[in-house]
Amino acid sequence: MILSGWGRYPVLNASVHAPRSFAELQDDVRTAQSVIARGNGRAYGDSAINTAATIKTRHLNRMLAFDPETGQLIAEPGVLLGDIIAAFLSRGWFLPVAPGTKFVSLGGAIAADVHGKNHHKDGSFRNCVDWVDVMDAQGAVTRCSGLENPVLFDHTLGGMGLTGVITRAAIRLRSVETAWMVQTTYPAANLKAAMDIFEANLEASYSVAWIDCLATGSTKGRSLVTLGEHARLNDLPKDRAQTPFDVPNKRTWTVPFEAPGFALNKVTARAFNALYYRTGSRKAGQQIINWDSFFFPLDAILHWNRIYGRKGFAQFQCVLPLGASQAGISALLSAIAKAEAGVFLAVLKRFGPQRSAFSFPMEGYTLALDFPINPRSLRLLTELDRITLDHGGRFYLAKDARMSADVFAASDKRIEAFRAARQDNGWKNSFASAQSQRLIL
Repeated sequence: MILSGWGRYPVLNASVHAPRSFAELQDDVRTAQSVIARGNGRAYGDSAINTAATIKTRHLNRMLAFDPETGQLIAEPGVLLGDIIAAFLSRGWFLPVAPGTKFVSLGGAIAADVHGKNHHKDGSFRNCVDWVDVMDAQGAVTRCSGLENPVLFDHTLGGMGLTGVITRAAIRLRSVETAWMVQTTYPAANLKAAMDIFEANLEASYSVAWIDCLATGSTKGRSLVTLGEHARLNDLPKDRAQTPFDVPNKRTWTVPFEAPGFALNKVTARAFNALYYRTGSRKAGQQIINWDSFFFPLDAILHWNRIYGRKGFAQFQCVLPLGASQAGISALLSAIAKAEAGVFLAVLKRFGPQRSAFSFPMEGYTLALDFPINPRSLRLLTELDRITLDHGGRFYLAKDARMSADVFAASDKRIEAFRAARQDNGWKNSFASAQSQRLIL
């Protein structure tokens, strides 16, 4: 079967298994020389593809138990985060950490240790995971947590499926009073102004910025910074407060075909960014919006990855340490503007401290950008790699599709320990992806 990640690059031919039961999953894992699990295919590159044996877990999608006193949910790996929201938001429970799309599987969220707009306060997904069951190459399942088999637990959270196949997990949901969000938007004239807003609002539950990567001079890094809080009952108008979990269905749009490559260029990108900034600035201030529009705005555009054409796109996401963030992001923006790349989607977030064996976040700022696949973009991405390394940054494996092993090794001192753990625990030869082979993990 032909497979790719959400970025539709690279495209690989893989042997795919789709077990519908625990016994079938055991058989698939035992008989394959090496495997990688794949949830809903929302990793951007090749981290969930093994050409020898890719195991799709979407049929393993049962929610098994829920404790209404603690909010603990036990579920199988193929459950989508959107399924969890659909089942529990009306009961007053929501995800403690929500990535940029609700179409991520639970197993994928754990394997990538996803983060959201609240990392500066609540950390990554690992902070809501109580335990995980992981299947080894012999089909045996080990339960791990922060106290039980902690080495397996710490390397599974953020380990990109390279420690085994997740068969079920227990996570804790957070209680909410409504399905609405109080959103406050601040226009920022440049990068420094945007970062000042982030730093002045570290107590906000959620913060994120859209950033104009093509602005230069005194407006370089101009942004729309958005803060958010879960709306309480007394935040809502009287009519909405009577049914606080009823929200109108969000209208969705579908990109029906691949856009032509010439449509994404410096002229259209610059015009889009300028229009987006002006429009967002006019909407500055506070408003009440529904949860779906706040957390998952891109989910309203189905198959939006087709916008980048048949060749696909690569997302670049790095995190820079706090002390180097402003200089490093400024250098990244200068390189992008100089290359006149067609960047339409760029997101800036503030991370808080995090300790882990292999997860992506560290305290500082993370910048995520999409680039259409073409020779100019690939040359620029190599330059962005260099700037990131020069400022002590590292890269998000869930978004990577083309980084070199040398760049990755230079970005993170934890890599050797992760490789050693894979060797010592027998994970190295049994669990692998096209990405892990490319990066020599």
